Amino acid sequence: MKINIETVHHMAKLAKLKFTDTEAESFREDFEKILTHFENIEEEDFIGISLNAFENSKSALRKDERQVFRNKEELFQNAKEMKENYIVVPKVIE
Repeated sequence: MKINIETVHHMAKLAKLKFTDTEAESFREDFEKILTHFENIEEEDFIGISLNAFENSKSALRKDERQVFRNKEELFQNAKEMKENYIVVPKVIE
């Protein structure tokens, strides 16, 4: 599938990013390679292949357990701004 630079600039605008034409050309090439890879995957036959690659293995994930964090100063030490007991974050909806 062919991607043009205008499409890359359009996607960048949607993501609120700006690219130079050189960067856009590099991304255009990368996007084309990714889409070509998906086109190749569509041609493969996956009938009879198990979707769960780990069906015979033991889970390496830990069990979710709720924990109360008592040291709030340590918990919020990296927060840029606090208001009462809340972290202040920038507005993301315009």
